[in-house]
Amino acid sequence: MDPSSCPFCHLEVPSSELEWHANSHFEVEDEDEQLARDLEFAQQLALAPSSPPSSSSMNSQAISDLPISRCDAQISMEEKVSSLIALQTRTTFYEIEHGLMALLRDCLETERGNTTSIVSGYIDHFQSIPSEDVGWGCGWRNIQMLSSHLLMQRHKAREVLFGGSGFVPDIPSLQRWLEIAWEKGFDELGSDHFANNIYGSKKWIGTTECAALFRSFGLRARIVDFGPKELESFYPLLPGSSLGKEVKRIHNGGKRKAIQVCGPMDRYLLARNHDVSQASSSGDEKSGCSRIPLGDSLGSISNENLGNKFTKNSKGHQVLIDWIWNYFSDKKFTKSGNCQVVVSDKTPLYFQHDGHSRTVVGIQVKHQHNGMQQHNLLILDPGHRTADLERSLNKKVGWQKFIKRGVHTLKKPQYQLCYIDTGIANREEVELLKTIESVFLEF
Repeated sequence: MDPSSCPFCHLEVPSSELEWHANSHFEVEDEDEQLARDLEFAQQLALAPSSPPSSSSMNSQAISDLPISRCDAQISMEEKVSSLIALQTRTTFYEIEHGLMALLRDCLETERGNTTSIVSGYIDHFQSIPSEDVGWGCGWRNIQMLSSHLLMQRHKAREVLFGGSGFVPDIPSLQRWLEIAWEKGFDELGSDHFANNIYGSKKWIGTTECAALFRSFGLRARIVDFGPKELESFYPLLPGSSLGKEVKRIHNGGKRKAIQVCGPMDRYLLARNHDVSQASSSGDEKSGCSRIPLGDSLGSISNENLGNKFTKNSKGHQVLIDWIWNYFSDKKFTKSGNCQVVVSDKTPLYFQHDGHSRTVVGIQVKHQHNGMQQHNLLILDPGHRTADLERSLNKKVGWQKFIKRGVHTLKKPQYQLCYIDTGIANREEVELLKTIESVFLEF
């Protein structure tokens, strides 16, 4: 067979092998080029500046690998905390231009009628997201709202919260922080209920988890319970309780209930001393009325007698409304505003009831011609879309249906509040804060 000349290298090869020989030039060339491109790409990756992980999936994997389990005795608590501080993720949320509370104050100031509103300072709204936490994440979202307030309003809290990161972590990171709180000994009953493990879970949480998390940073988180007298004997660890520690925790809206009791019990424990700072909030424009004079609730009632006064002079859920009013209207914490809208230094309230939790950011009272007072709680609900809330506040149309809640809307048999007192606890006080207790006020 006559030889043929290769058109590329001009080598003479048998005619039958010419096609294979010619193609081999392309295969070798393609391979060399691929290797060259791979090398160049690898060099680019090696020389590229490192950046903090922004992907939630990357950090979720990193957070999930943290050695936080109690059974891992080889890892010290300090190492676990350091790892979480480094790997926790800043949560993403819809940020309202000019600030949510500034818009709310503007709406309250332009309302008609003889009203007085007392509101918290700064707070961001965190909504539940369909793809992430709808149906179970309201407790975590309320913790995020409280955190946004503390980080902005309280310098000392900002220094200790979440390792001094200065930002609100996402839910997986908060779940890890709660596990660390449990491992430190905060809320042992709650820790046992969740088998010391909450990360990655869709289980509901309540006020005791909120209190345990904040207390683990040295913050003075307090719990107040409201309910009917006839159910008092069912509250665990109350004097005369027939249940004692035999409490069955049932998941119903994330709240714990004592045996044969309807409503969120959330392990109600009576405080040894009723020295918890009192609080107040308000409800809807069609709310019930109270004859407690406004002046009496602006700091003239002592904390020691506050609970008794409400029990004697208030009816039903008005006890809750009056307590919230006195909380926000404490003169020692009222800092600025006008006669219609006053800004308080008090923290918002984690507001728990059977099936849901929200955040109380203030209270409004309307003074009526007959001398009665009509209260409305000012509430942020994680179930509402932040964009819808912003739109209604900007237009001053329909915002009341998002925020105002009156006494007539309080239809649950029991309610629970959590708030944060000022200051940072010392080492001895932190040990006392590990046991979650509460003050009980009768409806």
